Amino acid sequence: MKKICLYFQLHQPVRLRRYRFFDIGNDHYYYDDYANESNINKLAHTCYLPTNKILTDLLKQFKGKFSVALSISGTLLDQLKIYAPEVIDSFKAMAQTGGVEFLAETYASSLASIRDTDEFKRQVSAHVKTIEDTFGQTPTAFRNTQLIYSDQIGETVSSMGFKVMLAEGAKQTLGWKSPDYLYCNAIDPHLKVLARNYHLSDDIALRFSNQGWTEWPLTAQKFKGWLDNLDASEEVINLFMDYETFGAVQPAESGIFEFLKALPAVFLEDKNYAFTTPSQAAQKLQPKSAINVPTATSWVDEERDLTAWLGNEMQQEAVDKLYALAPVVAQCTDQTILKDWEYLQATENFYFMGTKFFANGASHTYQSPYPTPYEAFINYMNILSDFAERLRHAVPNNDNNEVKSLKAENDLLQNEISSLKKQLVKAGVQPAAAPAKKAPARRKAAASKETPAEEKTTTKRATSKKTAPKD
Repeated sequence: MKKICLYFQLHQPVRLRRYRFFDIGNDHYYYDDYANESNINKLAHTCYLPTNKILTDLLKQFKGKFSVALSISGTLLDQLKIYAPEVIDSFKAMAQTGGVEFLAETYASSLASIRDTDEFKRQVSAHVKTIEDTFGQTPTAFRNTQLIYSDQIGETVSSMGFKVMLAEGAKQTLGWKSPDYLYCNAIDPHLKVLARNYHLSDDIALRFSNQGWTEWPLTAQKFKGWLDNLDASEEVINLFMDYETFGAVQPAESGIFEFLKALPAVFLEDKNYAFTTPSQAAQKLQPKSAINVPTATSWVDEERDLTAWLGNEMQQEAVDKLYALAPVVAQCTDQTILKDWEYLQATENFYFMGTKFFANGASHTYQSPYPTPYEAFINYMNILSDFAERLRHAVPNNDNNEVKSLKAENDLLQNEISSLKKQLVKAGVQPAAAPAKKAPARRKAAASKETPAEEKTTTKRATSKKTAPKD
């Protein structure tokens, strides 16, 4: 019997305010509230609410036979609480059917797993607590940011008590092996590994509405026929994709919702298929073998590596400077600064600095709120400089060497930014004017915990445009 593991990831980063001349030292609110609120409300009505309704109905209809797995970033949950609490209620209703497994991940969909193990563990623990508090489940399965996986990361995840982890079924991971089996970590075999079948997943997530695709239109029956033709010995087909596949990436008029509604019945009427969650698959199946992944892989781009976020000097500089602040952040108790620290780690901030496809205007740029990757870098580094200065004042132990070095780091950052601005002007890219000063808008509190009185007029944390696409 073939098992189908249907998993969806949900994440929306906080959109940073977009202006080139950030008022460092005076304006510490970094987020574009209007864009965030507009985007989250649009996604709520085009994707989250209709998809939740369909899945809840299916889970009730096929109770005990149909199941799905979800990982929802803490950043998205923060913002749904502000802008669309009805979406969280609809996820709770879905969870009450008993057919949903919630996975753990990094709270802010960050690169912490490859940069700072202590920060990685802290974020995962924070995310687990949020899932427990919101949905009443304690995750035992783990999905890392952008399916980033390596032997070492897997060992760390296993040490935290997780039983199974999701990974990309990349060629450099599996070689000649099929993704349609259960595997285990090469360092710690106790951690089971599920590898995404990216061909079948992307047929739904990326190609469904493409009328130039030779397989268009895709129906549930046709899709089942492809799985029927797989080797009979293959045990678990892992269909992992963005939740925004439904209604956002693939619009309603493409027929994507009708496809989703038909999918369970088509498979469940055949006794050779059953649906499973990641934890159920790990319990019921035996690993085929260990997989060796010494260098981290992801589910982004043809390379399935980390170059979407670390592929050029700007990205590397930004990530290096960000995580250089981690030892000082660990000493900070200011909850507003700590929340900003999480949001600044979102991978999209570095994705927008990518130049892999900038020359021909391909997918790395079409969703970016910045006209060029260089402006994305300038904007982010200005914000990071301000953040570092706030951190320097917030940490009481001013004798700490890390704290002492922050001011010098800020000066270096500003020199680099000034140099880059000159290069942009020389190249004919005119800097955007700073926005006119406005009276501070009243903002809702983002944190669920009590906020100090002097902070109660801050902070409305909201989401950005959709996450970076998987190319």
